[in-house]
Amino acid sequence: MKVLITREIPQAGINILQQYREIEIDYRQGKPLTEEKLMEAVKGVDAIIPVIPDDISKEIITAAGKNLKVIATYSVGYDNIDIATATKKGIFVANTPGDLTEAVGEHAFALMMSVTRRTAEADRFCRAKEYKYWDPLSMIGPKLMGKTLGIVGFGRIGQHFARMAKYGLNMRILYNDVMPHPEGESLLDAEKVELDYLLENSDIVSIHCNLCEATRHLISAKEFHKMKPLAYLINTARGPIVDEDALVAALTEGYIAGAGIDVFEEEPKIHPALLKLENVVLTPHIGSATWEARIQMARMSAENVVDVLINKKPPRYLVNKELTDTKITSLV
Repeated sequence: MKVLITREIPQAGINILQQYREIEIDYRQGKPLTEEKLMEAVKGVDAIIPVIPDDISKEIITAAGKNLKVIATYSVGYDNIDIATATKKGIFVANTPGDLTEAVGEHAFALMMSVTRRTAEADRFCRAKEYKYWDPLSMIGPKLMGKTLGIVGFGRIGQHFARMAKYGLNMRILYNDVMPHPEGESLLDAEKVELDYLLENSDIVSIHCNLCEATRHLISAKEFHKMKPLAYLINTARGPIVDEDALVAALTEGYIAGAGIDVFEEEPKIHPALLKLENVVLTPHIGSATWEARIQMARMSAENVVDVLINKKPPRYLVNKELTDTKITSLV
């Protein structure tokens, strides 16, 4: 049974797969595979462990052939996988939820602190040897204690960020989500509100929802106009949730004060105007970049593969759950 790993991941995941003689690993390292090379690499494989930005499209899934049983993405998000095609062909799609919670929540918190207290801007200022004397009006930002944090998508990560903000900075928590979260409301005094109310009343707006057709460009020009002029936007979820052209306009025209952005609409491309702005902190999709999270992601991806290929059952972190009923009986 052949497993394609499209890019280098922590050794912990490789170690799990290497325990099984039945598994042959095709382990690619270095730059992401081109579409043509990926199309060739997937032929005849039983499992794929893709790494962002691999686009596991209908064409890629079809090229893999009839042996493909599981796509175990090395990520929580799975918008880069054609779920409909995989499900139609009876192929399990699995992800790595949960263990990114603390890492991404902490990075959202770091971006909030960095952009409001202008630490990245101040670092550039010092490195350029512009610091000649202390200026009482230089690099001033807002105090965050007691401010209002609006969270769009109140799942594990959003709630973890909210806990840090609530108990560390006594921030008021507003959230918008398709589902109510009564436990989070109780523990954090969080209020479930409509998106417009959240935008109009939050000092910090942080994005933590999934990317789907309903959330693509969820935050665009209309939404930026509703935000406070001294508010900040944080995005550690997915780039296309925010309209980058509208974000640039909001930052340059003063509709909002600043932004902390870890994900981009056309990764790895970054809107050229964002690179020139001082009131935005940019990071290269490193929300999950803790040793603990990345190692556990590797383990979870490997476990998903072992569940299907060796244990003949659905992966423990299954995305397309509608396959469960039919596939359990067919694999046993």
